[in-house]
Amino acid sequence: MTAIELLDIQPAKRLWSRRDSDTASEQTEGVRRLLNVAVAGVGLVVTAPLMLLIAGLVKLTSPGPVFYTQTRVGLDRRNPLLPTGNSRRSVNHGGRPFRIYKFRTMRVDQPDPARQVWASQDDPRITAIGRMLRRYRLDELPQLINVLRGDMNVVGPRPEQPAIFQNLVGQVERYHERQRVRPGITGWAQVNQSYDTCVDDVRRKVAFDLEYVARQSLTEDLRIMVRTAPVMLFKRGAF
Repeated sequence: MTAIELLDIQPAKRLWSRRDSDTASEQTEGVRRLLNVAVAGVGLVVTAPLMLLIAGLVKLTSPGPVFYTQTRVGLDRRNPLLPTGNSRRSVNHGGRPFRIYKFRTMRVDQPDPARQVWASQDDPRITAIGRMLRRYRLDELPQLINVLRGDMNVVGPRPEQPAIFQNLVGQVERYHERQRVRPGITGWAQVNQSYDTCVDDVRRKVAFDLEYVARQSLTEDLRIMVRTAPVMLFKRGAF
């Protein structure tokens, strides 16, 4: 074999190696996605009686809808090394926006429902039943529907509101890198830290999120799911 033939073969070998790696990665992601769909499907069936009870309590104790929906920032599938080339987009949301589902935990008579702010521990907007739901994180159960829709996974960084996202991108280093994976109901940050109340909380949470992004795997997802149970049962970090 001549030197020229060897030069022709080497790039081809690298190309096929890259293709094999991409295929393996896609297969692994496919298995993880199947796990998330299975867990969400089983979760909806198992928790259906509880969710019906919660829906009744929300409706009976506070006027307004049972469910609360809000726009959140989702997965960013764009290659970070390439320009988007999309001149039609006037605002870079950082990921695909989607509607998140939750049980309503606050009164509907807010002075400015469009205002995007964090809830605090003594937030007067939170209803009595809403406080209990938040304490055990039961208000998040309807997000199993988001998992089935493909907006979220069971495990991943928590999705943020667009206006808050834009604000945090400018204050927290590498914040946008959280969007490289599908957002989740629970995550490595959620089992290690409570709800965000300030930017310093976000910085600590982003560090946990980036740890997850770096080592994401089927095993890691299962481990976080198992660790989520005691967080809910013992009300760790909730209000």
